[in-house]
Amino acid sequence: MSKQASGQAIIQEFESWSKKKYAEDGDPIGLQVGSLNKKISKVMTTLDVLPTVVDEAIREEVDLIIAHHPILYKPLKKINLDTEQGKMVEQLIKHDITVYAAHTNLDVAPGGVNDMLAEALGLSNTEVLVKTHEEPYKKIAVFVPSTHESEVREALGKAGAGFIGGYSDCTFSSEGTGRFKPKEGTNPYLGEQGKVEAVNEVKIESIFPADDQTKILRAVFKAHPYEEVAYDIYPLENEPKHYGLGRIGKLENEMTLEEFAQFTKERLGSKGVRIVGDLSSTVKKVAVLGGDGNKFISAARFSGADVFVSGDIYYHVAHDAMMEGLQIIDAGHNIEKIMIEGVRKKLQTVMTEKKYSTEVIGSTVDTDPFQFK
Repeated sequence: MSKQASGQAIIQEFESWSKKKYAEDGDPIGLQVGSLNKKISKVMTTLDVLPTVVDEAIREEVDLIIAHHPILYKPLKKINLDTEQGKMVEQLIKHDITVYAAHTNLDVAPGGVNDMLAEALGLSNTEVLVKTHEEPYKKIAVFVPSTHESEVREALGKAGAGFIGGYSDCTFSSEGTGRFKPKEGTNPYLGEQGKVEAVNEVKIESIFPADDQTKILRAVFKAHPYEEVAYDIYPLENEPKHYGLGRIGKLENEMTLEEFAQFTKERLGSKGVRIVGDLSSTVKKVAVLGGDGNKFISAARFSGADVFVSGDIYYHVAHDAMMEGLQIIDAGHNIEKIMIEGVRKKLQTVMTEKKYSTEVIGSTVDTDPFQFK
């Protein structure tokens, strides 16, 4: 029988991939209004939390809003109910709607905003544009009876082990004989108490990011048939896994800058784009970064990108880019709205897999403050 997920359970699942540690220092992420200690019938994802979005949440009987942009970006000195912001906070509290924000951590996260943008643009062989975090790798070697090799191997892959570059589910197996003597008080899957048992076993080895160790072990223990699981974990000196802002990759087919600008507008749902560069030039390698891209012009140029797709580009920054030979498509800050459906799908999949009845919807309110004629 399905049941509603708690707010804590939902956020725990969300933060398993959009980790708080990815956020920039001082970024006000996390719980912003309300409480997570309650059952959640309906979640709504949104780019921004505005009065119109709160009205939508009330109509839809939403219990939890997960937003990209924090509602309280700067500390409030007072909550004045005569102001629009004050009224909005009042409405959230009155209707028991919790607000949680995932900002730069969602930008950095694998599968987050920047990966969503890169995927929408059809970029392949993507890499991080600006590295902000790195995480060392570890290796696990787990010994399992040959009858359960596939179950444990599958559990490792689902838990996040075995990713090497563009490849997933990477493991190595070697066969051997495992021996053990169950002692008094044990409940062995194989063998008898007081007798040495010999079993055909497989040693499965796989690599994983160090931070995922608890999750990896939990998955192994669940899939493994033994009461006591034999395993080894080793630190590795491999190149660490890098995380960061923006992505850079290649288009499947070359386009002119003019063609790519139209393509970007359509794929990212922009009302209009601003272009810096020669419209007839060829575009193959693309850098993309959601939000304000002004600080990352040099990174985009040094990456070898033919064009940089971002938003909020200043007039003089555009001049600097022109002089440095970098072409730009300013598709607006609002392209980050791609996270509404992206996060919705991820969370709804988890709710279904966990057999929760909690529904996840995406906001349909247009929060872009700009209009184009």
